[in-house]
Amino acid sequence: MGTSGSKGIDGAGGADAAGGGAAGGGGEAGEGGHAPEAWHGGAQLYVSLKMENARIIGDLVPHVYGSEPIIGSWDPARALAMERELASLWTLSFVVPPDHETVDFKFLLKPKEDTTPCIIEEGPPRLLTGGMLEGDVRVALFKLNDDEVLEFRVFNKADIVSPLELAASWRVYKENFQPSRVRGIPDISINVAPTHATEEGSAATLELDLEHYVVPTPTAPPNEYAANLAATPASLIQTGALWTNDVLLSEGIQSPSTVSADFEGHSNHKKNIEACATDSARKIQTSGLIESKSVGTFTPLQKPDGQKGLFVDRGVGSPKLPKSSSACSLASGLSFGSAKTMPEAAGAVAAAAVADRLHGSKEDRKLAIALVGLPARGKTFTAVKLTRYLRWLGHETRHFNVGKYRRLKHGANQAADFFRDDNPEGIEARNEVAALAMEDMIDWMHGGGQVGIFDATNSTTKRRRMLMKMAEGNCKIIFLETICNDPLIIETNIRLKIQQSPDYADQPDYEAGLKDFMERLANYEKVYEPVGEGSYIKMIDMVKGQGGQLQVNNISGYLPGRIVFFLVNSHLTPRPILLTRHGESLHNVRGRVGGDTVLSEKGELYAKKLASFIEKRLKSEKTATIWTSTLQRTILTASPIVGFPKIQWRALDEINSGVCDGMTYEEIKKIMPEEFESRKKDKLRYRYPRGESYLDVIQRLEPVIIELERQRAPVVVISHQAVLRALYAYFADRPLREVPDIEMPLHTIIEIQMGVTGVEEKRYKLMG
Repeated sequence: MGTSGSKGIDGAGGADAAGGGAAGGGGEAGEGGHAPEAWHGGAQLYVSLKMENARIIGDLVPHVYGSEPIIGSWDPARALAMERELASLWTLSFVVPPDHETVDFKFLLKPKEDTTPCIIEEGPPRLLTGGMLEGDVRVALFKLNDDEVLEFRVFNKADIVSPLELAASWRVYKENFQPSRVRGIPDISINVAPTHATEEGSAATLELDLEHYVVPTPTAPPNEYAANLAATPASLIQTGALWTNDVLLSEGIQSPSTVSADFEGHSNHKKNIEACATDSARKIQTSGLIESKSVGTFTPLQKPDGQKGLFVDRGVGSPKLPKSSSACSLASGLSFGSAKTMPEAAGAVAAAAVADRLHGSKEDRKLAIALVGLPARGKTFTAVKLTRYLRWLGHETRHFNVGKYRRLKHGANQAADFFRDDNPEGIEARNEVAALAMEDMIDWMHGGGQVGIFDATNSTTKRRRMLMKMAEGNCKIIFLETICNDPLIIETNIRLKIQQSPDYADQPDYEAGLKDFMERLANYEKVYEPVGEGSYIKMIDMVKGQGGQLQVNNISGYLPGRIVFFLVNSHLTPRPILLTRHGESLHNVRGRVGGDTVLSEKGELYAKKLASFIEKRLKSEKTATIWTSTLQRTILTASPIVGFPKIQWRALDEINSGVCDGMTYEEIKKIMPEEFESRKKDKLRYRYPRGESYLDVIQRLEPVIIELERQRAPVVVISHQAVLRALYAYFADRPLREVPDIEMPLHTIIEIQMGVTGVEEKRYKLMG
């Protein structure tokens, strides 16, 4: 179901020595690799050249020059400078279109000052065919004089990329430079200077201390241990199950204080746990699953860091990230028994998802994702992230953490001996709380829940068979195993565990807590059995987003497919994401909806202040990118920002207000009172005539979310109120019903910091 990552073409040293082999979907790019026939069909070849030498004489800078499509001339004066990636490493990346499968070029050393001649690489031109360098390609020799020769090590890697991935390249077709027929503004821009006069004085600048502009967040995310945010153990609370049903709340049927339910009649309560364990060898029912036992491997396609250059418009449609919908047209979360009409599905993918949920077996409509893995391997973080993603798409999802059940049932002060494999009391206690959590999850599913994330080690075959037996006739179960072999990441996770977990809240001595946890970990390692049964997904060294693998087995259906797609594009590399609305536009001043107007004077001033902010905040982030919509108020807001590539997404355009475009709300109320009232009653689902609803916006933003998850460098998103509300709701894990009312003020930057500890938020208000 996928391919493993490609390797450096120069064999043993290869790209791996220069920062890792390329990961791509196009097979091996190394010696003896696949022929480039898979290159076609709209895909192109992304090539990265690297040169390494610890000693460079004087101010010589490595350059590349050659034939089409790199330069188009063998004129050294037009050679492209390579960029310094490390103290001794220089790099240059470019895209080879399908009609130029062979490229010939050479390296040269060029002084920063053009007062001395260039030094051209010795030997014949290099040939690049299908991403592979021909001949002896590992060394580049430069003759400085009769007695001195400078030697560089040469590395090359190549990825086959889709049109969407070309947004990460510096080369685009010439027609992309042409001004838009709609508004006369090019769809491609980089380092564009402001078209309006630069304001003199301090009004458009910022103080050096950016903290001066920090403002409180309206609803700061809770600073809690992630597992504590999981579902409350209903079976351990005497008042019964108190599942708060977001579906009912979002429809205004009941208030939070009145929503309660006792799902005793639906549950598999009272199942004998011992019978589950002893009868675990019984054949597991796999109705609706693919019978093939083959294991597919995905290796995430990564865009090289350090890319610079021009970027293409990224719409919502592409082979890599299809026009999404994740189909939550069911984002409404409506239960199937509801008499209310289901929102219209937006597109074929959404319609397929509806059919998948409606026509599948009763068991397949409910999905349990059971985490598997040793402690400190990122299970809970993965569970929280996946829960947030599925909730945002509109799937009723809940996170059940077995550790939370254990602490409530048996206390948080259990020593490492509690987790020994030869401690029958400990084993019985842990199986008991696991079964209680599973029963609660099944109860919740019978009450309207769709996806349960079951967060525990589940490290033995016996435990997993118990869970599969409990799931029979109730839900489809998929095991999600997290495997990490990086000692630095494991060490970081252990440190966070000891500092944050309630298990060690009463242990003031860090070293004592560390000793206890390492003993607990050793106890789990003794009995750990990797997943090999049922339907499963294995995440192997995926946390960095580079070089990992995702293996799948017996995975079928729309929703499991979306989960795989999300996981293969996720990683934990810390990086900031900055969200901001465009500067004030003329329609903002006039109180009109939609449109494509220019900025007001106040908006132009914000654009300059934003450029100053970006320069100061991201001055050391050379690989940051600026994302805008295709509407000119966002493009003009970004125009004073220099030094960073800019990408335009049609998916980031403001909500389509249809026939109401350009009207004020007072005009809508007067001319179309029924539409005004319909929108007032349900802003989330209300669709403007010939326009969109907030749910439609969320559907088209899914590719943006996936791409934000994939990014390892900072991203600045300049967009519109409705769009940013939807994006912010994803990061802040806000319920869908709250999306239309999220505060998104003008001239304010919301910085989302993503990393191993979760999501943190900071706000900067640059202007009133």
